[in-house]
Amino acid sequence: MAGPTAKDLEMIPGYLEEQRDQAPDELQHYFLQFEDFWERKLWHELTNSLLEYFGHGESAPQRIGLFNTFIKTFSDKINQLKLATLGLSAASQYQGMESYWDIRGGSNRHLDLKERLKFLESLADKVNKPSSQDAYVYAIVVVASVQLQLQDPPSARKKLDEAEHILDSFDTVETEVHAAFYRVNAEYYKSQQEFAAYYKNALLFLACVDLAKLPREECMQRAYDLAIAALVSDSIYNFGELLLHPILDSLVNTPQAWLRDLLFAFNRGDLAAYDVLAGNISKNALLKEHQQFLYQKISLSALTEAVFRRPPQDRSMTFAAISQETKVQANEIEHLIMKALSLGLLRGTIDQVDQVAKINWVQPKVLDMKQIEGMRGRLRDWDSSVNQLGNWIEGVGKDVWAA
Repeated sequence: MAGPTAKDLEMIPGYLEEQRDQAPDELQHYFLQFEDFWERKLWHELTNSLLEYFGHGESAPQRIGLFNTFIKTFSDKINQLKLATLGLSAASQYQGMESYWDIRGGSNRHLDLKERLKFLESLADKVNKPSSQDAYVYAIVVVASVQLQLQDPPSARKKLDEAEHILDSFDTVETEVHAAFYRVNAEYYKSQQEFAAYYKNALLFLACVDLAKLPREECMQRAYDLAIAALVSDSIYNFGELLLHPILDSLVNTPQAWLRDLLFAFNRGDLAAYDVLAGNISKNALLKEHQQFLYQKISLSALTEAVFRRPPQDRSMTFAAISQETKVQANEIEHLIMKALSLGLLRGTIDQVDQVAKINWVQPKVLDMKQIEGMRGRLRDWDSSVNQLGNWIEGVGKDVWAA
C-alpha cells in the first residue's frame, strides 16, 4: 500500500468512468459522487459514500478493484477504522469467502484464502499506527479468522491474544470492533472444543450486535452451538443467560427445537423430560460422546432442584430421599452430593453416619413458570408461618400483661 504516484492520480477519473459503466444502472450515480468528492477532497463524504456503495450486494465484483486502484490514493486521509471496514468488505470479493465460518476444503479454496490473507495482512500493516489501533485490531481479528480456516490455530491464537491486549488498553472502542473480536475468538475456541470459553465469547458477541440484523440461519446455528457447548461443558451448570436470550427462540418450530427443550429440562432438573428427549442425543456427535456425563449433569440439576423446592428450614435430606428425587442409586448419592458441593451448586455438610445431607444454600438460577409457582407457594407458607408466630407472640404478650 505505497503512496500513489502522479500517474495513479491522473488515471482516477477515467477509471471511475469505466467502473461506472460496469456497475448496475441503479448504482451508477455513486461513481459521480465518488469523482466529485475526490476532486473536492471531501474525504469524509467520500468515505461515507463508498461505505454506502459497498453495502449493496451488487457492488461485490468491483470492491477489490476500487480499493486497490481508487481508495489507496487517499487512504491516509480518511478515518482508519472506516478504511479497515472498506478493506474487509473488499476482501469478501475473493471466491469462497462469503462467510468467515465456512470451513470447506479444496485446493482452489486454499488459494483463495491465501490471497485473502495476504490482502488482509497488508491492510493490517497499513492501519497499524498509534492513532488507529482500533482499526488494526479490526483487521487482525479477521486475519485470525482466515488463519483458522487455513487450519493454523496457533497463528490465529497469537493474533487474537495481540488483539485482546490492545483492546484491554482502550477506555472505549467501537462496538463493531469488540463484536469482531468476540466472534473470531469464539470460533477459535469452538475449533479447539473449549466449550466454556466458546460459550462466554459467543454470548459476548451477541451482546455487541443487533440480533434482528443477523441472518436467521446464523441465529439458528449460533443457538445450536451455544446449546451444545452449555450441555457438554464440565464447568457450565447454570444456563440462565442463554435461556433468557432471544436467540434461543430461533430454534422454535425447527428440527432442532428438541435441543431448546433439553436445555430447559436440564435447568429444572426434569428427569422425566430428559428421558423423553434423550432419544435425540445421538443426532449430535458431541452429545452422544458425552452422554454419560450428561446424565450425571442432569442428576446434579435434579438434586439442586429437589433442595430448592424445600423451604429453607427443611433442607436436611436423607440419602434415601435424595435417591428417590434424583433416581440415582443409593450407593452413589454421597458422591453426587460431594460433586455438587465441589462445583459450588450447593453449600452444606454431609453426615456419613446418619446418611443425611444438611444443605444451607443452593445456587440461584433462572426459573420457569412452574418453578416460579412453586416459589410462590413456599412464600405463602412462609407468610402464614410468620403470621402464626406473630399471633402467638401477641397472645403470650397479653397473657404476661394480664398476669
